[in-house]
Amino acid sequence: MTAADDKPHTRRRIAYFGPAGTYTEEAARKHGGSDAEYEPYATIILTARAVLNGDADEAVTPIENSLQGAVTDTLDMLIHEPGLRIRGEIAIPIAHQLIVKPGTRREAIKTIYSHPQALGQCRRYLEREFPLAAAAAALSTAAAVEQVMGADGTAAAIAPRRAAELYGGEIIASGIQDDANNVTRFVVLGRADRERTGRDKTSICFSFNEDKPGQLYAVMGEFARRGLNLSKVESRPTRERLGHYYFLVDIEGHRDDPPVREALGRVEAMASLLKVFGSYPRYAA
Repeated sequence: MTAADDKPHTRRRIAYFGPAGTYTEEAARKHGGSDAEYEPYATIILTARAVLNGDADEAVTPIENSLQGAVTDTLDMLIHEPGLRIRGEIAIPIAHQLIVKPGTRREAIKTIYSHPQALGQCRRYLEREFPLAAAAAALSTAAAVEQVMGADGTAAAIAPRRAAELYGGEIIASGIQDDANNVTRFVVLGRADRERTGRDKTSICFSFNEDKPGQLYAVMGEFARRGLNLSKVESRPTRERLGHYYFLVDIEGHRDDPPVREALGRVEAMASLLKVFGSYPRYAA
């Protein structure tokens, strides 16, 4: 063992939903900068578990897209895995490129690969420009490019520009997303959330054992009476029975702010389950 091996590990280890060349890698590097070590993982679940297993200090995964909505794997990890907290967020504008193996003719394209979210974000473009091509799901946008580079010249991928640069692909169309206002929000996951900054957000989920009239209205009233703005409200099935849901809410403010703390106390008394995913600084572009 060398003297260098005896030195404590000081660089932050950041796991991200990879491989290299994805939008998640871009978000991770925007968060961690040049002083961190980055490790790609094949799925969102493996990425989040890298933090729980001690293999990473933080993990970056997508949580919602302005066109396609929630990324359910990230939400389900937050709901069902104990010990995982949100400690930051990053927003990345998404500009999709159509990438092929160099020399591929546009009219020869029969299959277009990408992550399901990216395929959904480009649905109208694909229907208009490639009505006969099959859309095929890949584990990630970068993995789609890698797959196309090993194919027979009849495939294309939807992915970021960096993926084309990394894998040697040729971009034949740029900005193919259906809406120019295409932004993905990513969360930074860790074992602890963040201290108050004065510009914070708190993410929670709650559920009820019994279905009674006015329950959700009463909970929302606790936030409204304290002047707390809710920037997101949605639901996820609890997996226990049909019609039984977790409600997921983003609150402007920190869990230690008196109005937020009071509201959460009231919600905890009214709900059968309350889980605070974490308080963290709101992203500022």
